Amino acid sequence: VEMYSAARGSTLDLNLLDNRDFAPVGYQRINKRTGKAVEWGDIVKGYEYKKGEYVALSDEDFRQANVKASQIIEITSFTRGTDIAPEYYETPYYLVPTKGGEKGYALLREAVLRTAKVAVGSIVMRGRQHIGIIGADKRVLLFNTLRFASELRPLRELDVAPPAAKAGNVAPKEVAMAEKLLEQMSAPWKPEDYHDTYREDLMRRIEEKVRKRQTHVLTRKDRAPKEDRQSEPPTALLSGVRAAEAAGSSFSSPSIVRPNALRSPWKTHRICSSMIAATTSAS
Repeated sequence: VEMYSAARGSTLDLNLLDNRDFAPVGYQRINKRTGKAVEWGDIVKGYEYKKGEYVALSDEDFRQANVKASQIIEITSFTRGTDIAPEYYETPYYLVPTKGGEKGYALLREAVLRTAKVAVGSIVMRGRQHIGIIGADKRVLLFNTLRFASELRPLRELDVAPPAAKAGNVAPKEVAMAEKLLEQMSAPWKPEDYHDTYREDLMRRIEEKVRKRQTHVLTRKDRAPKEDRQSEPPTALLSGVRAAEAAGSSFSSPSIVRPNALRSPWKTHRICSSMIAATTSAS
């Protein structure tokens, strides 16, 4: 299958500015020993196995650590989706069948639809293993990455006990009123009814400031000497780096979603399940 990001961000794109002259603020990757800027092509990942000593890891090292895990979504069991608590869900992906895999794909989709269950499996993405579930609608399979139990803070760390109704002096009449209000406000879940209203409010605020000419235009400086211009990366380069990071480069967090990812798959994987293999081979 091919994996496509099923989510897209709606965060307003804001630049950081120097409030003295409103020039954009740039960032550099600095060599902590020399103090000089480092290009992306010169950066590798490394594990500090003792103070100041590192093991460098290439993309091939991550792949060779477990070749099978980096190419396959390994299904280990099936369960009811309602048994998984909301706090475990992370990022959704669409799974699309590749040529030759249509039959197994359709079989898995029909099986999970008819049984109202989800497949539990694991996958390696960007140098990290994820667990996740494969569910389905009438058209496609969806893979949702899940958090490991160890990634969630235990409630006991908060040292907070949920207040009992009696301890909070809650009268039965008040509970009945709350239940009645809840019923009155109940409605079928329609996700299209919800959108980011704060973003719209902020855009109106920005447009109002533009309309009132409460804006700042950068005054271009004279052309700097060549050595000075090389001391800081150009704005276009910085924008490209940010775009690469947002696009899920090998140095990005696994939770970052690729913009426009539906134009091309993130990666191609095989779904491995003994149930699928047995059924397809029998036919």
